[in-house]
Amino acid sequence: MLKRATAFSPAGISSFFEICDRTPDGKLIADTERVGARGGGFSPDKGVTTEVIVTEDEENHVQVVINGENCSKAATTKSVVEMLTSKVSENFAINVIHQVDVPVGAGFGSSAAGALGTALALSKALGLNLTYNQLGRIAHVAEVKCKTGLGTVGPLLFGGCGLTLEPGAPGIARLDRIPISSDHRLVVGTFRTYPTNELLSSQESREIINEWGRKTLKRILADPSLETFMDACKNFAVGTGFVTDRVQKLMKLAEKAGAVGAAQNMLGEAVHALVTVEKMDDVYDAFRTVLPEEKIIIAKIDSQGARIG
Repeated sequence: MLKRATAFSPAGISSFFEICDRTPDGKLIADTERVGARGGGFSPDKGVTTEVIVTEDEENHVQVVINGENCSKAATTKSVVEMLTSKVSENFAINVIHQVDVPVGAGFGSSAAGALGTALALSKALGLNLTYNQLGRIAHVAEVKCKTGLGTVGPLLFGGCGLTLEPGAPGIARLDRIPISSDHRLVVGTFRTYPTNELLSSQESREIINEWGRKTLKRILADPSLETFMDACKNFAVGTGFVTDRVQKLMKLAEKAGAVGAAQNMLGEAVHALVTVEKMDDVYDAFRTVLPEEKIIIAKIDSQGARIG
């Protein structure tokens, strides 16, 4: 027996966030489905395409390939595979092939997209009857356990300009979206990746992030327009201290060129500008003054969310 299935998940560009992994008295939340983040961001139509190939074998084993290269670690994908194969009695050799169309480690949510795509495709290949929320919870738990993310999976199920109002796995988190028209685009430029674990390691930085995260969400909900969203997220990057000189310069250049607004990817030294089609070339040209062509992505907004291919 050989079965295969394909799924696609948009990337998840996080524009602001609040870490929600502790109780009010400061204790770590034990239930991984309750751990998460409040925040918001975009789902570009570029992301991760995942193919899963399943054959019967004497024992379970998994091989992960990312952009044509064998990846021996890929802990988040392997965690998803382990949770799903535990639901069947047979053993399988499973090949998971990810094609990632966004930079890895620069605030594009590629690990969440890969986890979600794996859950969708492998569930189909194994003939499991699971809902989107059930599969999303598996991908969410894998992200939290492997420390590759906190709250990106839920919004990827729905796409658009997403807001996570209350944290947790899909079915527990409370999500909303800001309406966005089909003539909007994202222009995204990446300078370099960020070491996420180092940035979030100190208690002081966590407190600053969470204070700004709460203020940002409150401001957006008071006036949930795209203009307010982008301006509030830019202020979040500045207020938390994530912003670098060249990020700040590029955000200003994008706004001057006619962008609705520009903010920093969380977490990465990268900028995403929201533009309308008629301003897209002008904003792209502004990005080209500071970045080479291969470091810039132009994308539509994905309004469908993760799906079987």
